[in-house]
Amino acid sequence: MQNFNFNKWNTILGWSSFAIALITYSLTVEPTMSFWDCGEYISTAAKLEVGHPPGAPFYQILGAFFSMFAFGNNELVALMVNMLSVFSSAFTILFMFWSSTILLKKIISNYTELDNSKLIVVLGSSFVGVLTFTFSDSFWNSAIEAEVYAMASLFIAILLWLGLRWEEEMNTPRGNRWLLLISLVIGLSFGVHFMALLTIPAIGFLYFFKNYKKITVKNFIIANIIIVAVLLFIFKLLLPYTLAFFGKMEIFMVNSIGLPFNSGTIFALLLIVTFFYFGLKYTREKGHPFYNTVILCILFLLIGFSTWMMLPIRANANVVINENKPSDAAEVLAYYNREQYGVNPLFYGPQYTDTFAGLDADQPYLDKKPNYERDYKTGKYVIVNNYKNAEQNTDDNHKAVLPRLWSTEHIENYISFTGVPKFQLNHNYPYEEDLAQYGVNLEELSDEQINEAVAQLKNELTSSINEFKTAYAQKQVDNEDYVAFLKKYSDYLIIEKPSTLDNLSFMFEYQFGYMYGRYLLWNFVGRQNDIQGKYDNLDGNWISGIDFVDELHLGKGTQTNLPDDAKNNKGRNVYFFLPFIIGLIGLMYHAQRDLKSFYVLLVLFLFTSIALKIFLNERPFEPRERDYALVGSFYVFAIWVGFGVYAIYEIVTGYVKSKLAGPIVIAACLLASPILMATQNWDDHDRSNKYTAIAMAKNYLNSCEPNAILFTIGDNDTFPLWYAQEIEGIRTDVKIVNTSLFMTDWYIDQQKNKTYESDGLPISFKHEEYVGDKLDYVAHVPKTDARWDIKAFIDFIKDSRSTIDLENGQTIHFYPTNKIRIPIDKNIIIKNKVVNPKYNDSIVPFIDLEIKGRAMYKNRLMMLDVIANNNWKRPVYFTGGSFGDDDYLWMKDYLQLDGLVYKLVPVKTKNSPESPLDMGQIDSEKMYNIINKWEWGNGERTDIYHDPETRKNSISYRTNMARLMQQLIYEEKNQEAEKIIELALTKMPMDFYGYYTMVEPFASGYYQIGKKEKARELLDRLVNKYKQSLTYYSGIQSSIQNGIASDIITDIERLRSLLYVMKDNNDTEFYNKNKAIFNSLNKRFQRFGRDME
Repeated sequence: MQNFNFNKWNTILGWSSFAIALITYSLTVEPTMSFWDCGEYISTAAKLEVGHPPGAPFYQILGAFFSMFAFGNNELVALMVNMLSVFSSAFTILFMFWSSTILLKKIISNYTELDNSKLIVVLGSSFVGVLTFTFSDSFWNSAIEAEVYAMASLFIAILLWLGLRWEEEMNTPRGNRWLLLISLVIGLSFGVHFMALLTIPAIGFLYFFKNYKKITVKNFIIANIIIVAVLLFIFKLLLPYTLAFFGKMEIFMVNSIGLPFNSGTIFALLLIVTFFYFGLKYTREKGHPFYNTVILCILFLLIGFSTWMMLPIRANANVVINENKPSDAAEVLAYYNREQYGVNPLFYGPQYTDTFAGLDADQPYLDKKPNYERDYKTGKYVIVNNYKNAEQNTDDNHKAVLPRLWSTEHIENYISFTGVPKFQLNHNYPYEEDLAQYGVNLEELSDEQINEAVAQLKNELTSSINEFKTAYAQKQVDNEDYVAFLKKYSDYLIIEKPSTLDNLSFMFEYQFGYMYGRYLLWNFVGRQNDIQGKYDNLDGNWISGIDFVDELHLGKGTQTNLPDDAKNNKGRNVYFFLPFIIGLIGLMYHAQRDLKSFYVLLVLFLFTSIALKIFLNERPFEPRERDYALVGSFYVFAIWVGFGVYAIYEIVTGYVKSKLAGPIVIAACLLASPILMATQNWDDHDRSNKYTAIAMAKNYLNSCEPNAILFTIGDNDTFPLWYAQEIEGIRTDVKIVNTSLFMTDWYIDQQKNKTYESDGLPISFKHEEYVGDKLDYVAHVPKTDARWDIKAFIDFIKDSRSTIDLENGQTIHFYPTNKIRIPIDKNIIIKNKVVNPKYNDSIVPFIDLEIKGRAMYKNRLMMLDVIANNNWKRPVYFTGGSFGDDDYLWMKDYLQLDGLVYKLVPVKTKNSPESPLDMGQIDSEKMYNIINKWEWGNGERTDIYHDPETRKNSISYRTNMARLMQQLIYEEKNQEAEKIIELALTKMPMDFYGYYTMVEPFASGYYQIGKKEKARELLDRLVNKYKQSLTYYSGIQSSIQNGIASDIITDIERLRSLLYVMKDNNDTEFYNKNKAIFNSLNKRFQRFGRDME
């Protein structure tokens, strides 16, 4: 031990940690794309295309490099890009280990001498800490898919390590080389994710504590202010204003001086180069090392940021995926600022009650930013949007500092946290102006009679308000009814905005507590399941595995009689508080032993947790869990886990003097934290055999006929299809149209172009007709009840005379009727084989549709234009997943279900509002062939993990297969119907996919084809599922039952529905047997008032 070489073993154990992480993630990485954004990231990385704002160009450049190792095998491209996350995460562990040992050595050396035994424990403690992070839930998930968060974590780890190395060599002749490297890495991190910038404050405090030995309240406060100012300078000033400088200079040089396009950009670049050249020269010659270093840091930061040049370069190359087309500096700035997503108010802005209050009385409208575009005819930049008074300004009386309750789409969820907003009658409202709508002719009344009529109206409104308030107090109406009432009578009401206390309580309870604290405990205490939490006791909570503690947290009875689905959910992982307790010990040890370095880590922890929550300003509820954005804070806590191991060692050696104390403590903590976490987390993080996402994408595309047009809705039904076409070359004849993006001029332009084997869309509108905000929405101004031909309707909207002026000075187009007719040429339908010949006699002579609402948005107008000009030459499809009439262009009665998509056909099939899943007719022969060619991506395997998205997709699969089954039975094709039932039950094993309501039709199908025993067997399994869940619910304390009443009632009625399947199919004996079970279970919940059988 005399010759113990710490640096050697520090290097060996660092790389050993790296190897463990690399092997773990390589064994569990997804072999193809995952759901959500991964398909887009893989596509845009491998082909260097332009993804969604704010972009990740450096990630894409490295992704393109990794994709080269597929060696031409398109099916391996996704795996190679996924491996970028694997390597990024493994290197994160490497730098984390080295940072941990630096910090721990420094802490210990502050109060005692480091001997070999302590150095060994330093290494062992850091090893435990980094492996804890290696096997933590959120970080592991990021490590095995193509997302930016793994690389963002790497930048956090690198920056902290570089900061610690800079601190070690600060004030030495060459010490600032670390600072320059930090600046470069910060610049590069902008090309991955802004999250890594949150390391800057921690690095700032490393500098402060190194150079200010005496800490006072004054200099400490000043340091905090300066450090936050540096962060804001880099994030909000330096880079945005650099882009703005390029954009303004370009417009000035072209429009004012008359130079050609790009001259301003070149001139701006020359000015910046000149500034740095003379700035560095001057500060060096005049002996100003501080300013010289500042200029160098800014230069290196901009060099790192230069990876963003990829975006305009590739945007101007007109690549296939070219979101927002950031082709010049101004567009790149808008891309950087995520302008297409609108404003999320952070420090001051409107609250949800502004939706009831209308526009601000003093300043109802605000200007938007002018949107410039190149006009190659004039050689100038022209403004293409009417930006004056273009933006509505909500009532200033409903704005607040730190608005947390801001989203008007989540009002009911907000008030479940804060209570409903109070309101009263507005006595200053001009009621006399509304008398006419009640049939009162003001010209025939005297002033006294008008006053009497106004008083009567106010009394009626007061009575209605009082009745409603009473009904709400007695729980006769719910929050949804309350909001509807406020919207209906908002003109007559004064509605109080949420108070400061409401905002703060929501921020602490939901944003800090539920959307951060819960995630922290997920990672170091345990997780209830993998189902997204909606602030209930059943899903998405943290649990420890210690029943009495978990029942204190979730309610008495919540941990007994758990259904099989809860017990067998692979996302149910419990660590018995052990990693969390070790981490808390480490945190307290760190704070006690070295307050300065503790504050450095604490700042990093707070900025990557609480500050990030303030910035994100999340709503209840987000589309999915958001734990992946918080891994920076989990990184810090895992370091404290390592420190906790050393603290435990010191405690033990205070009582037991033995050389074995260190190894025993390290081994015990290895078992208590990383090894425990690895064994618990492996099954739900092992995606090595998961191909369900690409299988779904293939099945969507292969459900379409050749040369089809496929309208998708949003990201999650578009990105997998993009990947399938872009990377694996699957069905490139299909034109995918993301209708969410179809609102934008750049996307409409792109859709006119041919991509691969697919011709452009037949859009009749010219660019200048829809550029900028033109046709963003077209108003319905009723002038006729006549039904117009679709082309005449579109021609009218195009006409420059079909406009109206708004009170804000804006001019918009309008349409005089919302009734449209699409004429059908039967000969064209038959010639193009739009429908099966057996439906030829059912072809309608026209399709009539009625546009709902007071306006039509640009994307719907463009879709109608495509329909009008396509004239049935190419088959047109819609993805499912939406019940909105506008998503199907108000033609739900003219659909045919083909596999997973709905084909537009000139055959009317009345859609029932009561059965929205039963849209469209079914050509059984065609759909039977499609389904039998579907791929399942190992979905049938019971030994692998089926994530929530895979399980959720079973809804579409099962529903569509059940509908085909029913059609086959109707056509007396029982053998084919049975095959479809068996396929559904085999490929999506019931016990592993859930959503049992979608399985119920197959039991009925078995009855109808004479397979009574199979029906009974399936029903027995389904009954047992609801029996387990209702038995579980019955053991939960009553107050918790009230909170999950909808879940209980739903399962009661689903169980009753199974009885109806038995009864409707004349299986009386089986019905009577299960009726007793149902009534017994239902009796346990008598207070919910459900009828007995």
